Amino acid sequence: MRYLTFNAPGDGRPRLGALIAEDRVVSLGRGDLPQDMLSFIRAGAATWALAAQVARQTQTVWALEDVRLRAPLQNPPSIRDAYAFEQHVRTANQNRGREVPAEWYEFPVFYFTNPTTVFGPGDEIQKPSYTQALDYELEVAAVIGKPGKDIPAEKAIEHIFGFTIMNDWSARDVQRKEMKVGLGPAKGKDFATSLGPVIVTPDELDSVTSGRPGVYSLEMKARVNGKQLSQGNWADIHYSFGEIIARASQGVTLQAGDVIGSGTVGTGCLLELTKAEGPWLQVGDAVELEIEGIGVLGNRIA
Repeated sequence: MRYLTFNAPGDGRPRLGALIAEDRVVSLGRGDLPQDMLSFIRAGAATWALAAQVARQTQTVWALEDVRLRAPLQNPPSIRDAYAFEQHVRTANQNRGREVPAEWYEFPVFYFTNPTTVFGPGDEIQKPSYTQALDYELEVAAVIGKPGKDIPAEKAIEHIFGFTIMNDWSARDVQRKEMKVGLGPAKGKDFATSLGPVIVTPDELDSVTSGRPGVYSLEMKARVNGKQLSQGNWADIHYSFGEIIARASQGVTLQAGDVIGSGTVGTGCLLELTKAEGPWLQVGDAVELEIEGIGVLGNRIA
């Protein structure tokens, strides 16, 4: 299934829905189904099966172009963002004049970002007043569906509700100074994270599995003002989502609705493409992130 949150024509109320036939949206608005994505995810497998049945039977259908897509999950309990693509890690470290730390190869690392600043498809992203180096980051994210602690990597796929596109917006000038302190990114990251356009369940991607838990052979691209700048493949990831989830759940219970980003795919940001020198995103720029099998996540800088 491809789940989404949307506004029907003339209705400002967010609805839980599903994308069918690539360009048709159905509402899952029934009294026996939760009406927001987080509650729906927390409801578990029996409710998801019922929703799939409702999606097949409903008579209320809209064209995708006629609805307003929102962030599919608007209030995640937490957002972790990993650092799992080796090409990006290597380039980012070269920009700082150093090699990849040996510790990066020992285990997947991640940081926490702000779950209250989530944006969806078509939302404007306000350029923070404190940065002159605004950047996009092309990522895929897993949404946890089944809570768990100390999850083995080979069992992690059983805990994933679905995958979506993630744009980890970054203020590079601020981030550069924060990283020198050694505590990780904070104000360089916490102002915006975009998710969307849909959450795709793992079974939809089985035909392109790489054989590693939570890794699929799918093209990833980014465009700015219609010009393609970034291109990579999900299968290039060094640490699988299985390994990332195993690490994140060590001694900690992952909750339903938690979001875990992959980190930036190789070439997936201006930091890499311009050797950290810019030019950076400006007000009015349109950024589109695309992952094969998931869709396109577009935002404009305001």
